[in-house]
Amino acid sequence: MTEGTDERAETVVADDSGQATADTSGQAVVIAFGHTMKTLRVRAGLEREEFGRRIGYSASTVASYEQGRRIPAPRTIERADEVLDAGGLLTVWKEQVERAQYPVFFQGMAKLEREALELLAYDTHVLNGLLQTEEYMRAVLDMRRPVLDQETVEQRVAARLARQDIFSRWPAPLLSFVLEEAALRHPWGGKAVHRGQLEQLLLIGEKQNVEMQIMPTDREHNAGVDGAFTVITRKDGMRFVYTEAQGTSALQTEPEQTTLAAARYGIIRSQALPSRESRDFVERLLRSHEQL
Repeated sequence: MTEGTDERAETVVADDSGQATADTSGQAVVIAFGHTMKTLRVRAGLEREEFGRRIGYSASTVASYEQGRRIPAPRTIERADEVLDAGGLLTVWKEQVERAQYPVFFQGMAKLEREALELLAYDTHVLNGLLQTEEYMRAVLDMRRPVLDQETVEQRVAARLARQDIFSRWPAPLLSFVLEEAALRHPWGGKAVHRGQLEQLLLIGEKQNVEMQIMPTDREHNAGVDGAFTVITRKDGMRFVYTEAQGTSALQTEPEQTTLAAARYGIIRSQALPSRESRDFVERLLRSHEQL
């Protein structure tokens, strides 16, 4: 799916097949990185416990990194390179390792999120990963069928949390979310998880670069009848449309289609509740939880 950022007008389709354990697309990269880290640590004469202390992790976490069972954050890779005086032998892996944490079908989209000048997201059934709490993420991933193994769940949780750096990035991208009422009402993970998720939506909605709107189910007109989609505009003005369903995704770059998708999103926004009313809507849902 990384081909989806090519400048040619096209639609790139990818799927989530063939992932019996951890996401196999990047597993070889993660294992190779882990072997490199271990070799450099041994060369430096450091035990796992001492090395872990210096980079801020336990010996067991270091073992997970070295064995390819966990994926370190970019900042962790940078710190490890410094501690081991590796001269860039670890940081050269940073981009590949970061990409490896995402399933194949989402790798192109993850890269675009990091480059986004503007992101417009319409979600219908499950809240956008950028908005999810960690508990909500786990609840949704645990409901996947066929069942995901624990390593894959942990990998995808870490990846979704990493994506949320978009909210603290500077210069801040313009972010807009339209959420179907149904997505807000599903109590994925139970009442406590649901309540925490609603609270997070209110916090994110307070950010100056974020607009959040709710599409009530009683609306007679909704231009989003074809389902969820995201429109991303890069700093160079290139626009992309991402859609995902049943483990298959498409990243479209054809100018006519991306322009129409952006226009469709504008219509959806006009049909949804305004931002202030949308916040009131979420607050009412939250109060109804507190009364139970």
